[in-house]
Amino acid sequence: MSGSELMKDLNIDVSCFTRSCFSLQSFLSVGEAKSARCDDLQALSERRCPPGKIENPRGSIQIDKDQPVTNRKKDSPEKLKPEQITQIQPQKLSLTLRSGEPQTFSLKFKRAEDYPIDLYYLMDLSFSMKDDLENVKNLGTDLMKEMQGITSDFRIGFGSFVEKTVMPYISTTPARLLNPCTGNENCTSPFSYKNVLKLTNKGDEFNRLVSQQQISGNLDSPEGGFDAIMQVAVCEDQIGWRNVTRLLVFSTDAGFHFAGDGKLGGIVLPNDGKCHLENDMYTMSHYYDYPSIAHLVQKLSDHNIQTIFAVTNDFQPVYQELKNLIPKSAVGTLSSNSSNVIKLIIDAYNSLSSEVILENSRLPEGVSISYKSVCKNGVEGTDESWRFHSPNVNPPPLPWQVSFQISVAAQKCPEDGKAEVIKIKPLGFNEEVEVVLNFICECECSALAEINSDKCDSGHGAFECGACKCKEGRIGRLCECSKDEVRTEDLDANCRKDNGTDICSNNGDCVCGTCECKKRENPAEAYSGTYCECDNFNCDRSNNKLCGGHGRCECRKCICDANYTGSACDCSLDKTSCLAKNGQICNGRGTCECGVCKCTDPKFQGPTCERACCPTCPVESAPSTSTLLTPSQAPLDCLMSLPPSECPPGPDIIPIVLGVVAGIVLIGLALLLIWKLLMIIHDRREFAKFEKEKMNAKWDTVSVKSPPSASAPKCFLVLTLSESNQPKLMCRQRD
Repeated sequence: MSGSELMKDLNIDVSCFTRSCFSLQSFLSVGEAKSARCDDLQALSERRCPPGKIENPRGSIQIDKDQPVTNRKKDSPEKLKPEQITQIQPQKLSLTLRSGEPQTFSLKFKRAEDYPIDLYYLMDLSFSMKDDLENVKNLGTDLMKEMQGITSDFRIGFGSFVEKTVMPYISTTPARLLNPCTGNENCTSPFSYKNVLKLTNKGDEFNRLVSQQQISGNLDSPEGGFDAIMQVAVCEDQIGWRNVTRLLVFSTDAGFHFAGDGKLGGIVLPNDGKCHLENDMYTMSHYYDYPSIAHLVQKLSDHNIQTIFAVTNDFQPVYQELKNLIPKSAVGTLSSNSSNVIKLIIDAYNSLSSEVILENSRLPEGVSISYKSVCKNGVEGTDESWRFHSPNVNPPPLPWQVSFQISVAAQKCPEDGKAEVIKIKPLGFNEEVEVVLNFICECECSALAEINSDKCDSGHGAFECGACKCKEGRIGRLCECSKDEVRTEDLDANCRKDNGTDICSNNGDCVCGTCECKKRENPAEAYSGTYCECDNFNCDRSNNKLCGGHGRCECRKCICDANYTGSACDCSLDKTSCLAKNGQICNGRGTCECGVCKCTDPKFQGPTCERACCPTCPVESAPSTSTLLTPSQAPLDCLMSLPPSECPPGPDIIPIVLGVVAGIVLIGLALLLIWKLLMIIHDRREFAKFEKEKMNAKWDTVSVKSPPSASAPKCFLVLTLSESNQPKLMCRQRD
């Protein structure tokens, strides 16, 4: 195994070492894998690897180009070309990366004052934009005047778009192809995109050409603006873009078609992202589909174009969502007739100018990058973007500066081990930082390899970094086996302990008849032994610590430190904690086991068997009948010179229990008698109430006269009162 192979097999943050530490006889135990030679520095020191034999390569940073940022004022007489202005520092670095060890460098971005600007105005010329065209005709000179306060080097261009020239986007009848508008409106023929004016510093030329433009028309509401944006981005020569700040103003009052919509017109070929302008007209709209949003984002970023969407209020939500997908873009609300377009452009430019977003090219596999922005006031950000925030100043006063802390880390070496290049740049700017990545994939000892070494079975391999790198067809730790001369079954037999069925105890692989134990996820845990039957993590534990924290685990048994014993090294042989105040072990009344006293006299207890169990203790100098001291008053060893018979006997338990039972019974009887007395009192009260109501009952007799001829009645009516004092008639017989 070579140094590079060894490092690829390791986790991050490891140290490679050479010679003695790599020696199989002196460093690796039986069955231990070669990768065990790489570990952290502390583990290597604990395994007695000499410091001089440890190889510990470190990453580094080298700045190759560090031109300072440009410092100049707007009113400076010295005029610099755009390529002479530097806004980002440094410009080129070389990083040497070790796996798992990030390298961090500082990148400074300083916004230059009086930086040149190219602005291209791309306008929707469908019929609904008729009144807007009138207000744009004087945009050139007016915008030139406004931009003088920002830069002295400003250029402006103009382009227009409508829609793809196929059904169902436009009417293809001959009459509608000539004039797509209805009524008496005189409109120009529909077109996809037209570059009207190349970027120029002549504002009056802009006004003249825009004044000659005519409105066109189409059938559906969404427009073909994405086709136009793609051509503006990729046709750099035809548009006249310079390597300066590039602004694209996209003005419309409608939505947009995107990739897939071309199928309605029978267009299925995806947009190729190339320039197809002939005589300033886009000629392939009928051949290629609309570009996707992701495709546009890529092209706008590649060509450092910042987009300003000037749209009416009805379509603000749509373009706000589009803005979130396109970095370095802004959205402004366009009035119904575009009368506020200049203010919209200035505000959007100020917004874009107060933000810096870094992007990087594609990273090699296993490489990661992180950003942190740092402002002058010490405020830090946590991503690749920085935005100026000030309640009173907008835009920020130039020149302003921001720094980024950029960390690059590699988790593994590339397959070929070659250097890689990544580029970091601020979006919307043409400057970039080139970062060359070099990877530490081999230990330095690889250069000292012994080719055809006698240490590798008489020349069947190279002895490299303390290990044999076998030739083709040879295997084994010392290249002692040939793949063609041995059978796997024969080799596996040597890897079974006691002729069992498990190869290398299921904890390793059989290589050339020798077990190479598997690695554990925890680098502190390892298998070992001729058959990988041992490990250093399956020993007894105490207090949730392996070997109680007082020993090491070897082949599933604890090897205890000095003064400790037991299966989990949890028994201390130190008897200091068992010494009583008189200097005796456990006060002479017990034995010290694992640092804890076990009292043999039941009348004594405590950590050192010095506390008497009896509740009182006589004073030694007084007669045995003298006053007794309580345990809190007596010294702990007050009974040392007294025989145990002098301690008063303990309480008699049986009388206490009988007394408690008798008390409970008596209390129960008393409660029962009280309850009976209360019931008698209640009954007597109820009977007295009944007698009283009976005495208060009133009787009244009513006589009923019969006619003379009638015979005397056999009964008479009696008026009585019921128990509820209600009148009641009763018939009572005569006597």
